[in-house]
Amino acid sequence: MRKIFTPLTLYAILFTVFLYGPVLLMPLFSFNDNTFAVFPLKGFTLKHYASMAANGSMLGALWNSLVVATIVAVIATAVGLPTAIALTRYRLRGGGAIAAALMLPLVVPSIIFAVALLVILVRILNVELSLLTVGASHVFICLPFAIMVLMSRLEGFDKSLEEASRDLGEDGWGTFRRVTLPLAWPAVISSLLMCFIISFDEFVMAFFLSGTDPTLPVFLFGQLRFPNKLPGVLALGSLILLVSTILVVAAELLRRRGVQEKPA
Repeated sequence: MRKIFTPLTLYAILFTVFLYGPVLLMPLFSFNDNTFAVFPLKGFTLKHYASMAANGSMLGALWNSLVVATIVAVIATAVGLPTAIALTRYRLRGGGAIAAALMLPLVVPSIIFAVALLVILVRILNVELSLLTVGASHVFICLPFAIMVLMSRLEGFDKSLEEASRDLGEDGWGTFRRVTLPLAWPAVISSLLMCFIISFDEFVMAFFLSGTDPTLPVFLFGQLRFPNKLPGVLALGSLILLVSTILVVAAELLRRRGVQEKPA
């Protein structure tokens, strides 16, 4: 009989509990009728969600994050798609170096780029910090993720389909519109979702480069100094956790569908 619980399986379960256990406590405490997140639970209540809905500053910060994340996702994907096509379809001189440079935000700590961008924008370019500067920095860090997702799809389908389209008289734009884009569409949706999540959750860049209009992570960080504000933060965090989980799962399912799907 096959063993169900091997030592490796037990280790995986314990590691998962250790990694996600504290996060899963947040929804539990958001329903607790107590100002402080402590055990034992005092009682069940929805008043923290009501107070969250009445907090205009928090909802304003949430709106800022939604707007920035949506615009960033569209721009990063729009820039990443032709970049991924160039890296997968053409032999570029120094293509490896270009790809490595584009992936730097994945390995260099965000605080390094945040400080560098802050100095360039404020000291050199004399640009006023705003949601625009936050969005520009988020495009910078989301672009590598968009390129990787799109490249995995573009390398996964038969390139002869594009060649056949050109042989039948289509120009480059027609081939892209009729062949490349429909086949790459699952990866495009996955890239949009992934970039949205990354921008929405990003804190370091937003902390350094936001002006008087903070994004939600920056706002929540400031609220943690006030104990009476914590329950509302937990309620909003629980909703964001639920939505983020759904978006991540959807992005991964679309990515896998894009990689495994075989054209007829």
